Amino acid sequence: MEAFPKTLLVSADDAGKRLDQFLAGQLAETSRARVQQLISEEKVLVNNVAAKASARLRGGESIQVLGSAALPPLRAIAEDIPLDLVYEDEDLAVVNKAAGMMVHAGAGATEDERNRGTLVNALLHHFGQLSTVGGELRPGIVHRLDKATSGLIVVAKNDEAHRKLAAQFARRKVKKTYLALVHGWVKPDRGTVSSSISRDRVRRTRMTTQRTGGREAITHYLVQKRLESKFGKFTLLEVHIDTGRTHQIRVHLASLRHPVVGDALYGAPREVRSKDAVISLPRNFLHAAELQFQHPKTNELMKFSRPLPGELEEFLRIIGER
Repeated sequence: MEAFPKTLLVSADDAGKRLDQFLAGQLAETSRARVQQLISEEKVLVNNVAAKASARLRGGESIQVLGSAALPPLRAIAEDIPLDLVYEDEDLAVVNKAAGMMVHAGAGATEDERNRGTLVNALLHHFGQLSTVGGELRPGIVHRLDKATSGLIVVAKNDEAHRKLAAQFARRKVKKTYLALVHGWVKPDRGTVSSSISRDRVRRTRMTTQRTGGREAITHYLVQKRLESKFGKFTLLEVHIDTGRTHQIRVHLASLRHPVVGDALYGAPREVRSKDAVISLPRNFLHAAELQFQHPKTNELMKFSRPLPGELEEFLRIIGER
């Protein structure tokens, strides 16, 4: 077991490393997930000040680790939660995730509400065994969808399938098609947004295209229909992404001043009004409608699709489109 408290000095050779990366290398008996938990609990001080896990070191800092992390489990817990299972074989499964469900718990999660009700919990109950490549909090998870986004997600049942699927994502061989309803009329009929994405300095739950040095992100959109209703103007878009950054579609569409309906985090109104009615959508109007990839064992081309869920169809009906 590691002995705490502990003081570490950052050498010039470690300049540029993330704080959590540096600590994971220095604390041999502490996993990176536990390191991130230590940091989130403010048990790590850099020059006597609490810092973020993503903070970049410059060399010469004094880092104090004040104690060990609270130990309730950094692992997912099986729960009997219904799954919309689209496809399953011995290597993988494809699931249609409902909006409102997190894919997995965060690194600081314990056996309480933050580690309940996730897709991973449901998968563990349903399948029992999943790939271990992603760690104990993310078994089987090759890619993710935001909590408020619905749609198709592929899950790996074993490590070989996980690695091969992950390689397809890395090579941009996986094709994902989303449907999004945004505020306003998008012009032109098709376009590409290639602004890099970074975490917002002020609001840490948000991402932004306004900072330099972010991660490459590429989003393509195609107008399906422009809608005019008593609640205002909307555009239904088909969206394809070449990269999979956090909140990518939502951030890129908001950067065009056309936020996704329901996405108050990125500027959409919480309610839309007409002269005689007020309506709201308690989720984002963003749905992963199609997924295409090669089977990791047979190399067969796999294609799946799922229509808009009922609450999104109902919203279209209310604004007069259905």
